[in-house]
Amino acid sequence: MNSTTAISTLLPILPEIMLVVGAMALLMFGAYAGERSSGATNVLAVLLLAAAAVVVIAVPKGRHELFGGSFVLDDFARFLKVLALIGSAAAIVMARDYLKSVNQQKFEFPVLILLSTAGMGMLISAGDLIALYLGLELMSLALYVIAAFNRDSVRASEAGLKYFVLGALSSGMLLYGSSLVYGFTGTVNFAGIAKAAGEGGIGLIFGIVFLFAGFCFKVSAVPFHMWTPDVYEGAPTPVTAFFASAPKVAGMAMFVRVAVDAFPTVAVQWQQIIVFVALASMVLGAFAAIGQTNIKRLLAYSSIGHMGFALVGLAAGTAEGVQGVLVYMAIYMSMTLGTFACVLSMRRTEGYVENISDLAGLSRTNPTMAFFLAMLMFSLAGIPPLAGFFGKFYVFIAAIKAGMYTLAVIGVLASVVGAYYYLLIVKIMYFDEPAPAFRPMPTEQKAVLALSGLFNLLFFVYPAPLLAAATLAAKSLF
Repeated sequence: MNSTTAISTLLPILPEIMLVVGAMALLMFGAYAGERSSGATNVLAVLLLAAAAVVVIAVPKGRHELFGGSFVLDDFARFLKVLALIGSAAAIVMARDYLKSVNQQKFEFPVLILLSTAGMGMLISAGDLIALYLGLELMSLALYVIAAFNRDSVRASEAGLKYFVLGALSSGMLLYGSSLVYGFTGTVNFAGIAKAAGEGGIGLIFGIVFLFAGFCFKVSAVPFHMWTPDVYEGAPTPVTAFFASAPKVAGMAMFVRVAVDAFPTVAVQWQQIIVFVALASMVLGAFAAIGQTNIKRLLAYSSIGHMGFALVGLAAGTAEGVQGVLVYMAIYMSMTLGTFACVLSMRRTEGYVENISDLAGLSRTNPTMAFFLAMLMFSLAGIPPLAGFFGKFYVFIAAIKAGMYTLAVIGVLASVVGAYYYLLIVKIMYFDEPAPAFRPMPTEQKAVLALSGLFNLLFFVYPAPLLAAATLAAKSLF
């Protein structure tokens, strides 16, 4: 095999190779250049993520399989990888000013995000249970470290420890489920499992339950959501922004691919699990956030609710449902990144603040930030004609077409309850007496907020590109 053939053969996995090799090179560069290299490593890491996204898009269309089907690059993986890479790049960009102001500028930060993103790429493209576990652990191990990135903070150390202990538990459940599935089907490959699963059986159903329990933890869906509020609140804010975006995309990709690719013949059984998880996540996300005073905790419960809404599309078990999930995740990520750009700008002379009451009268002290944050809150609440409304519309329509009327109705009611705390933030910004003004918004945050705000505002004008890409991605699984 000549070098050209080797490169073309490995082209589908080239983005992951680039990220891992790039992370190692940046680690060496940082170790030799010292702490002053953090600015350069940030820039190089963002360029590396952009290059990886270009390679993902440039790989010839169609389904590519490597390593005996363990690694799959199809339109589904392509769509979600680009989303994950965008989320990771935005997290690095938004973190720069924050880490500088709290004197935590360390070159390891972008390196850990690159390694985690390489794990996400592996996870999104996993074609068997072993590749899935490898990708999941590569993603998670970097996340455990990055949660406790501020070693001087007791809250951050506690967040990292909680995430690690509960993450280890979820990995154990996932491995146990994988071993049961392997034991009853005789294979770890998704296509092989689909053939061998037949009508299922009690052992296989137990395997699916444990497998899905591990997945629920990674996307912070009920009943494995308990780590989310504490970790979101305790971790440094840019890390929380990262947790809320790219890893959620990878986790949802894993959920959808395993359900649709590996267990199509036992769809009735796993749909029951997904319906329960979606219902519980939507309801808990709507009600538990009402009493929150810390904006990061509120966004944690909001994210639990949004994962429930996304899973409504998967519960339908159709190509249209998967398309709804993909559109929802793209819109959710844009809303989340924009919101965290505002949270990262909540800084006064004495330092960063996180209470919702600190946003009081923002419309008078910083009208532009207040306007965009209000639009993002309306979008998160699902108010038309903003992008968040369309995200919910597509998943609910898929559920209705699949005959899941109760699920759709409860979803709409949960959305109405959730609108209360989003609108409360808008009320505080526009009608309360102004609190002391925040410091000027850094350029990076302005850029992320402008892009996500305009995307949410103008999505209804031209939704075709995203819908077409999501439709193509969903069809590649069916």
